[in-house]
Amino acid sequence: MSTQPIIRRKLADEVRDRLMAQIRSGDLNPGDRLPSERALMENYGVGRPAVREALQSLHAAGLIEITHGERARVAVPNTHTMMDRIGETMVHLLQTSPSTLAHLKEARLLFEVGMAKTAAGKATPDDIQSLEECLERQRRSANASEFVKNDMAFHNAIAAISGNSVCTMLSQAMLDWLFHFRRELLRMPGGELITISEHEQLVKAIAAHDVAEAEKAMMEHLMRSSERYKILEDAMQDRSAPAE
Repeated sequence: MSTQPIIRRKLADEVRDRLMAQIRSGDLNPGDRLPSERALMENYGVGRPAVREALQSLHAAGLIEITHGERARVAVPNTHTMMDRIGETMVHLLQTSPSTLAHLKEARLLFEVGMAKTAAGKATPDDIQSLEECLERQRRSANASEFVKNDMAFHNAIAAISGNSVCTMLSQAMLDWLFHFRRELLRMPGGELITISEHEQLVKAIAAHDVAEAEKAMMEHLMRSSERYKILEDAMQDRSAPAE
């Protein structure tokens, strides 16, 4: 016999799961209105608090939209909205878990090296022109904030060459999480000149359709960046540490 205790589930959890099952089965499609709160109460034999808690849970998960004075509606899938919700959780993790930041940096390295290789194999003349325009905007950046914006645009342009919308979305998300979390790390004296030089090597390799050289250039670029950031991070931690 099983000795595991029987766990009594909250009524709100039961209501949420039943509504979720209807959404996943297609009984409720994107854009459809859900039954009113009163109808849900009668259908499931529960009180208003359980229904409202279930609806708020589905809303937090991005599955439904709630507008005051109207019945809830099944959300229309949107990748940007989804990434925004994930981003809120990711920023919290980065702020509270050093290991998560390390894992994100590693994931970025693996992802961007792959994107550079793909770009070298697929880049068209228009793609190369787009990269060169991004690079020129970086050179003309008036301040650190503008330089960071153009830096992100350059890396996103490489990912966009893949023609894969998911890859482009992931590139934007990872760079946003990293750069907005430790934006001050990019304000290093001389760092802009090094970054531009490394980006020039990337454009040259991609334009030549040299997959191996593009892989090497991106790997070296991100590894050097990571090392520079690590030095500054250590210095910042030393300054913030309490005196003994």
